[in-house]
Amino acid sequence: MIYRLARSLLFRINPELAHGVVAGLMARSGGFSPIRAAVKEAFPVPESQGVDAFGLHFPNPVGLAAGWDKEGEAWWGVSALGFGHVEIGTVTPKPQPGNPKPRVFRLPEHRSLINRMGFPGSGAEVVARNIARVPDRGNLILGVNIGKQKTTPLEDAAEDYCVLMEKFAPMADYLAVNISSPNTPGLRKLQHQESLRPLLGRVAEQKDRLQQELGRRVPLLVKVAPDLDDEGIRGAVDAIVEAGMDGLIATNTTIGRKGVEDSPLADETGGLSGEALRDLSMDFLGKVLGYLGGAIPVISVGGIMTADDALARLDAGAALVQLFTGLIYSGPGLPSAIVKSVIQGAEKLTGSSNDGG
Repeated sequence: MIYRLARSLLFRINPELAHGVVAGLMARSGGFSPIRAAVKEAFPVPESQGVDAFGLHFPNPVGLAAGWDKEGEAWWGVSALGFGHVEIGTVTPKPQPGNPKPRVFRLPEHRSLINRMGFPGSGAEVVARNIARVPDRGNLILGVNIGKQKTTPLEDAAEDYCVLMEKFAPMADYLAVNISSPNTPGLRKLQHQESLRPLLGRVAEQKDRLQQELGRRVPLLVKVAPDLDDEGIRGAVDAIVEAGMDGLIATNTTIGRKGVEDSPLADETGGLSGEALRDLSMDFLGKVLGYLGGAIPVISVGGIMTADDALARLDAGAALVQLFTGLIYSGPGLPSAIVKSVIQGAEKLTGSSNDGG
């Protein structure tokens, strides 16, 4: 009830400004222990057995997707809502303004968003300093999503990713290579096998070098788009597995407009997220898991609006789920609701397996 009122007020202002207000509040709460404790008390998340994936132990299967905290300022505050992991970014090597405003659009009748942000941010140095302000994050898993500079030619993209790996490997639990945003010109071409193989070969070399240097393995995941056809999915999966990547994130936003054709905002360019993406992302997950055959774990993201949506992804075989637009429309209690549902489902399964010997 309280969130519905707050949302109605926030929805009266520009969506990017509204997000900035909320992120600012969460950034401040993260730096003030009593407020963070109050948030945790308001949205309690029971302890679960957690999830082992990519060589890491996640306290629960629910994460915050990249894009929510691009600058690494609010992640510690928002983690109090019960997330088991938070993914910062997308971060680029140097500062860049992103695309011209307005660049975020709400489609409330479809519980969806369109954005064409274009990786705006202050650059790697600033984000690294922001992350370092939290010296002890307990058992929270922190990921950093990395992307190429808009001005970097595609043939040189690997250098941007390697620079970012060098910067964030010492402070991140995992890194995610973003080659799937529709809002950086040409970026999605890197998903094609002829471009993806050499790119991942180069970052795999950097990953091995950093492992030797740091004395620990920093898992490297690849985030892909839901708009790949079956041949494209298979090609991307093959390249990702052959390069020795640790996991795959499916999916980014879609450039399609299925389900929102009647919206007056449907013609806005950018990536569509939220409820309108749910079926496409679920279908894509099934295909990816089929092609992978269990080779590496998958994080499912895209259109997860309810606890049932999250359970469907986990039951389908995803190791973890991530939220973004669902958090906006369903509210801050969504992570807690998902974890509770996962625990209840596990208890029912255990109980049924013990019945009848």
